[in-house]
Amino acid sequence: MAEESRPPLPPFTYETAAQKVRMAEDAWNSRDPARVSLAYSVDSVWRNRAEFVNGREEIVAFLQRKWAKELDYRLIKEVWAFHEARIAVRFAYEWHDDSGNWFRSYGNENWEFDQQGLMRIRHASINDLPITEGERKYRWPLGRRPDDHPGLSDLGL
Repeated sequence: MAEESRPPLPPFTYETAAQKVRMAEDAWNSRDPARVSLAYSVDSVWRNRAEFVNGREEIVAFLQRKWAKELDYRLIKEVWAFHEARIAVRFAYEWHDDSGNWFRSYGNENWEFDQQGLMRIRHASINDLPITEGERKYRWPLGRRPDDHPGLSDLGL
């Protein structure tokens, strides 16, 4: 059975790559593992830090664990580069643990898409920086980042 198409489709232009990145940011900010998993092929392969994830079922389980630990998660993504069916992304997200310790996690992702626009490969490298509550830069209500909220470059991140 063929998977559903997930436009925009490769090959990407700057505009369609930026659209794909914002769609991913919006989905991740929903913190809904099932919704997020639909952007990935059923046999998608991830490397996330030192963890290897294979397929949608493992993606959902991974995200459930992630958001049970990373509370009040807010994310901003930005296109770094793109070519044909690949997009390189840089991102930063803020979250706190169950003890109230805040972090800003910085990273880079390399994405590869199939012809249906589903991500089949995701490699993520991420570093966590402890921050104080006063150092937070992402203060919008949980969910989608407002269109008028500054992006990573605007925030100097």
